[in-house]
Formats: sequence, structure tokens, C-alpha cells
Amino acid sequence: MEIKVLGPLEARENGISITPSAVKPRQVLSLLALQAGHVVTVPTLIEELWGVTPPRSALTTLQTYVLQVRRRIEAALPEGSAGAAKNVLVTRYGGYMLDVAPETIDVRSYERLAVAGQRALEVGDLESASRLLRSATDVWRGPVLVDVQIGVRLGMEVTRLQESRLGVLEARIEADLRLGKHQSLLSELSVLTAQHPMHENLCAQYMLALYRAGRQWRALEAYQSLRDTLIEELGLEPSERLRQLQCAILSSEPTLNGPTSAFQLERQLAG
Repeated sequence: MEIKVLGPLEARENGISITPSAVKPRQVLSLLALQAGHVVTVPTLIEELWGVTPPRSALTTLQTYVLQVRRRIEAALPEGSAGAAKNVLVTRYGGYMLDVAPETIDVRSYERLAVAGQRALEVGDLESASRLLRSATDVWRGPVLVDVQIGVRLGMEVTRLQESRLGVLEARIEADLRLGKHQSLLSELSVLTAQHPMHENLCAQYMLALYRAGRQWRALEAYQSLRDTLIEELGLEPSERLRQLQCAILSSEPTLNGPTSAFQLERQLAG
């Protein structure tokens, strides 16, 4: 089986699509896929499907949705595999579990690459870190489960994965900055800072890339834009570390041109 959730929902068995077309069976399959190898309890599935006000028939209806997914799996299995779908979408005490190999789900591939990339960055293997972290984000085909109705439980998973993806992007940009690839990062960071106008780490990376590309005035503009947004939206000034980076850019500190990231520079300036 192959399941993709980092974008539109796709599920295939033996190359045959088993993705449900109905809304709620899609939710059931999505939640089971994100928790593959672990039991998802009946109350958790019911909360996902109906929130805090489930109908009286919730348990029976949930069983019907599980049956619909199993039938799609069964139809895609080789001849002579009657009943085998129950070994894929397994009934466990108090819930259900999707029993598939982790590597068949795109989110597991993403997480494996992300962890390996972070470890490479921690030990200073910048080339490997950049390659692995870029490969991790390349697994994504769009917003998580973009074509699935999202309830409470899926909402938690979606938020977790979106935050994880942003963190991986930051780490990969850090590696690229330390590799001296500031010029090639400008377009990407321009988009990211526009999408996340109050994100200080992205702003710091953008400021550093702009400065190293010879655009000191644009780096200061980026700081001012973030400051204006923070004051307007939250009534807050930028953090001390970002203000230190602004001062370093104003005074053209020599450390700004070294093979360091924005995070490392902030620590140096603070020291």
C-alpha cells in the first residue's frame, strides 16, 4: 500500500486507487494513515468525524465507514486474498489500526529525511544537511490533506506537520547560508517572510542574505517591516537578538560576512 497525505490524499494498493470519494471515509483513512501502526480509538475517530456532538448512531455509522474503506482495499488486493483487508485495516480492542509498513506513507519518509538532515546540521555536515532537508520538503505536494475535511484530531496533526515543515525549511536555509548560498536564497526568503510576516527567525535569515548580497538598505527595510507588523498586531518590539542584528548591519560588522548563520551571529553579537 502507498498513502500520501502531504498534499491531496492519495491511497493505492497494487497500483489501484483505494482513496474513498465520500467525505467521512476520507477522514477515517487520513487519521488512520497519520497514526499508522498505532491504534486509533473509537472515541478519537468519533470526535474527528462529529466533534463534541456526535449522533446517536455514531458507532454504527463509523463501523460502516471502516467497512467502506476495507472494501476498497479488498477490491485492490490480488485474487484469492478474500478477507485480507482485515489484516490491513485491523480491528483492535477499542479502536482500529492501519497495519502498513512505515515507508509506504509519505509523512514517514518526510520525517526520516528531516531527522537525518537535522543531525547532519548539528555535526556541521552542511552539504548533507542541505541535501537531506531539501529532500524532506520535496516530499510535500501541497498543504497537508488539502482535499480532506479536517476535524479536531486531523487539525492537530495538520498543525504539527505544518510547523515541522517550517522548521525544516529554516534549518535548510541555515545550512545554505553557512554554505555561502545567500544570493540563491533571496527569492525564497522574500516569499517566506511575506507569508510569515511576524516570524523573527525567517526575517533574520532574510536580513543576513540581503546584507551579504550587497543590499544593506533592503536588509534594514525587512527589519522595519517586521517591527511595524509586530507593533501593529501585538504591541511588541522585535526581540533583543534581532535588534542586535539590525545594529550589526547598520555598522557593517565584519562578522556578518563570515560563513555563519543568522542564529550563530545572534549568539556572537550577544556575547
